[in-house]
Amino acid sequence: MTYALPRLREEIAYVAYHFHWQREEILDLTHAERQEWVREIARINTRVNEGG
Repeated sequence: MTYALPRLREEIAYVAYHFHWQREEILDLTHAERQEWVREIARINTRVNEGG
């Protein structure tokens, strides 16, 4: 199975924007690791936006 390039770019941009990681560092993550970081960033954003 191949990973959709638009989705990969979205994940890279999301993690890079929030954590300021370089593209190569993000690409070195496995798909599962990258998705974990995306979920964690989303959780942090939700908590911050809710004032918690």
